[in-house]
Amino acid sequence: MSNHQLNIEELARQFHEEGYLLLKGVLSADKVARLNQAVDGILAEEPESLSYNIYNSVERHEEIASLIDEPAVLPLIVRLLRHNIQLHISHLTVRKPNPDDIKTSTSSFINWHQDGPHPQFPEINGLAATYYIKTCYMLSDMSEPNRGNTKIIPRSHNVVYRPDTQNVREELPDEMQVCGEPGDVFIFPQNLWHAGAPNQSSFTRRQLFLGYSPIWMRPIDYKTASERLLKDASPIRRQLLGEISDNPFKYYVPDDSMVPLKQLVLGSDVENSVYKQK
Repeated sequence: MSNHQLNIEELARQFHEEGYLLLKGVLSADKVARLNQAVDGILAEEPESLSYNIYNSVERHEEIASLIDEPAVLPLIVRLLRHNIQLHISHLTVRKPNPDDIKTSTSSFINWHQDGPHPQFPEINGLAATYYIKTCYMLSDMSEPNRGNTKIIPRSHNVVYRPDTQNVREELPDEMQVCGEPGDVFIFPQNLWHAGAPNQSSFTRRQLFLGYSPIWMRPIDYKTASERLLKDASPIRRQLLGEISDNPFKYYVPDDSMVPLKQLVLGSDVENSVYKQK
């Protein structure tokens, strides 16, 4: 999928109403293969387990870091969160087949929740605003349910809602499992109710979550990006890695020169940009 195929305004409307998007075929088969090869190398360095949660995964391999400013997705994220944003989290999850629902230290399945800190984000009339957005890159065949898919309650970000049960084996009336193929991307805000279904299949679930937030928020899984990541990084990637100024006040009110996403996505150069919107 090339970026010019995205109708960003229509996708933004759908996102605000439904609370999620599923973009088909964003990554090529070759790109998926290279990412899975990178994941293989990462897992080879980890203790054997039924499930893996590997945070700050952009630091583990350049192939994963390349998704930070993925041009097929980034303009949509900027449309949803505006241009003063940075990488909030990069989280690799792997769930091997687990038909007996054995609980593991890295959580083979996750109960219903909204993402956020403890205590949770402030609410008005029982609703929290969208503070950050996650992109989930599917690297394995998730085309059928109960393969460790993400469960969601569509539209639950816009209504006062709490699941009747925390048991993800029970099917809630309004739930759906997000199904997709390698190369698809699932996008959702932190205030959408979601859970991780058990993997009762013969397939291993592989998903990469990259989240974005306003740059004035603290990231979840890193304080500052490494010099290795920042070396030779483009201005856009440096911004997305939180490197815009030594003055912390500028994280709230940056100069335009500090946030190149404003110029490239929203400014006068958009006609000549790979981040061009439709």
